[in-house]
Amino acid sequence: MSQSPAIQPDDVRIIRALQVAPRASFASMAAALGLTEGTVNRRYRRLHADGVIRVAGVVNPGALGQSRWLVRLRCRPGSVAAIAGALAKRDDVNWVALGAAGSEVTCATQSRDPAQREELLGQRLPRTAAVLDISAFAMLRQFMGGRGHYWAALHGALSPEQEAMLGSDSPPFTESPVVADDPVHLGAEDERILDALAADGRASLVDLATAADSTPGRVSRRLQVLLQQRVVHIDVEIAPAALGYHARANLWLRVHPSKVKSVGRSLAREPEIAFAAAISGPYNLHAVAHCRNLDELFEFTSERIGALPGLQSMEVSPVLRHIKQAGTLLSGDRLVVSPTRA
Repeated sequence: MSQSPAIQPDDVRIIRALQVAPRASFASMAAALGLTEGTVNRRYRRLHADGVIRVAGVVNPGALGQSRWLVRLRCRPGSVAAIAGALAKRDDVNWVALGAAGSEVTCATQSRDPAQREELLGQRLPRTAAVLDISAFAMLRQFMGGRGHYWAALHGALSPEQEAMLGSDSPPFTESPVVADDPVHLGAEDERILDALAADGRASLVDLATAADSTPGRVSRRLQVLLQQRVVHIDVEIAPAALGYHARANLWLRVHPSKVKSVGRSLAREPEIAFAAAISGPYNLHAVAHCRNLDELFEFTSERIGALPGLQSMEVSPVLRHIKQAGTLLSGDRLVVSPTRA
C-alpha cells in the first residue's frame, strides 16, 4: 500500500486492528500484532493527534425508526463554502463534501426525528437564497458502510489468525433494511452513553458509567444491547489521504431495476468503495470511491464499474474537499480531533 511517509506499516496494522475491534485494549492489540503495549499506545495516540484516525460511536437513525437522506445542492458562485460550513455544524448532518465543480455540496442527513428532518429539508435549505437547486434522495438499502465493512482497502494488513485473535466487539455489517420495523426507544441513560461514545468511541466503561451516572457493569450490558440492536456502531474514521488515497468521488449510478441488488452487492466487494446504497430518484445507486489518483479512478470506474451487468449510466463527481465525514470535521486532508485518554 502506498501511503504518506509519516505512516509506517505498523501504523496500518494498528488501524486495521482497530477496524476489527475498535474497543480492544492496547494489550490485546499488542498481543495480536506482536508489538509491545507501549508501542501500540504511542502509535495510536500519534495517529489520533495527527488526524489520521478517530474512533467514535455513530448512531444509526434507522434503528430509531427514522429514514436517512442524501442531498445535492447547487449553489451560487462564492457561496458554497459558507453553506457547506453551516451544514457541517449541524448534528443531524454527518457527511458534507464539496464537488470539484466548485458549486455543488453533497451531504447526508441523520435526523433523529421527523421534525428535525423537515426543518432542514423542507424549510431551511429551500429558503436559503444561495441555494439554486436541491435534490434529496431517500436511502432505501445500504450495501456498504458503517461498522463491520472494515474498508476493504486495508484487507491483508493482518493475517486471518491475527484478526481472529482480536475478535470483534460488535456484529459485522450486513445488508439490511435501513429503517427498522420495530424502532428502539432510548432512555436518558442510553442517550448519555451515546453522547460519551460520540466524543470517544474507546471511552472506558468507567468513563461511560460516570457520564451516564451509572455503574460499569450496567453500562457494559446496556452497550452490548445497543450494539446488537444496531442503534450505534463504533466507527474507525480514517483520513484516506494519509494512506495515499488522494482521489475521491461520488458515483451516481442508474441501473436496471432488476439489477440494483446485484450491482449494489458487487460495489460492496470492491476495495475502492467505502459506501454504497440504493436510493430514490433518477439515480438508483450511490457510492463513494477512494482511489490513489485520478488515473486510478478513471480505470476503476471505466473498466470495473462500467462493466457491471445492468449498469445503464454513471456520473462520476470528484470531491474537491471533504468538510465532514461520519460526524467528524476535517481540516485539509486530516480529521479534526480532540484529546483522548483512550
